[in-house]
Amino acid sequence: MAAEYRVLGVGSPIVDLLVNVSEEFIASIDGGKGGMELVDREKLAGLLDASGVEPEKVPGGSAGNTIFGLAELNVKTSFLGMVGYDDDGKFYTGSLEKLGGGISNFRYSDTIHTGCCLSLITPDSERTMRTDLGAAAAITPVDVSPEIFQGISHVHVEGYVMFAEDYFRKVLETAKAAGCVVSLDLASFEVVGFKRDILPEVLEKYVDIVFANEDEARAFCGDISPEEQALNLNKYCPIAAVKLGKEGCCIAQNGTTVRVPAVLAEKVVDTTGAGDLWQTGFLFGLLDGRDMTGCATCGSVLGAEVVQVIGAKIPRERWDAVKKIFYRS
Repeated sequence: MAAEYRVLGVGSPIVDLLVNVSEEFIASIDGGKGGMELVDREKLAGLLDASGVEPEKVPGGSAGNTIFGLAELNVKTSFLGMVGYDDDGKFYTGSLEKLGGGISNFRYSDTIHTGCCLSLITPDSERTMRTDLGAAAAITPVDVSPEIFQGISHVHVEGYVMFAEDYFRKVLETAKAAGCVVSLDLASFEVVGFKRDILPEVLEKYVDIVFANEDEARAFCGDISPEEQALNLNKYCPIAAVKLGKEGCCIAQNGTTVRVPAVLAEKVVDTTGAGDLWQTGFLFGLLDGRDMTGCATCGSVLGAEVVQVIGAKIPRERWDAVKKIFYRS
């Protein structure tokens, strides 16, 4: 039952298909190297077939990465998002269930397949992504009910949900009516640019914690210092975190800022998912009652872990090591 779970993620349940390819392969396909383009299922399947590589399959999506990370840390989690009645849908929900997460809040489509993202990884570790949102894009306000939020203490929402504004607002309104703390990841500077007109009102009315990276903070606040950006965002909601990669982060709360240095990785292989897993650590610290410096340090530990692997899946033995750090500190 949903009442057993403390943190609800809201976003697009996407299965990531990780494939190592050559520079020549990337040069042969439509679109430039790097970044992400939306494609249909047929196009995605054609690219996968052309690569001639069996993909590694992992659960993905922005909020999904954060929630799976919390589940790895033994935090009770659940997820609101739509998948298809297919093998990929079973894989996604089953992966969360194996970690002790709740799957009762997933919604299912009889006619649309589960969303997938094909990540084409070149030898320089850069990823060129082609995404088919599938069923994830079909969820509507009708799929949101007060029962989902019973027993939930925290709701974490990915910024991409803002593109479905009616659904986004229904989630936020229902979460706040249930007394939940709400965090919002701004997702990308493109999202901020498209939704700049509604963000001040949304942040002020519904959001308790806002996460932004350098580009997202700049898109919202302008080209000012991270401290000024964090304070600007803090005017709208109680906590604002500006993530600065290897430069650490700047957190603003109650009109004051704290700069927290990064935990640096021994090697950087792939930065995909670093922000999502940073948020996992921050939220873990928050749920554990730590101060802002402690929350940010937890975030930095996980950010440093995930950049040392391809994709956003930290290996099992490293999760064991992280848990020893988190539960000891």
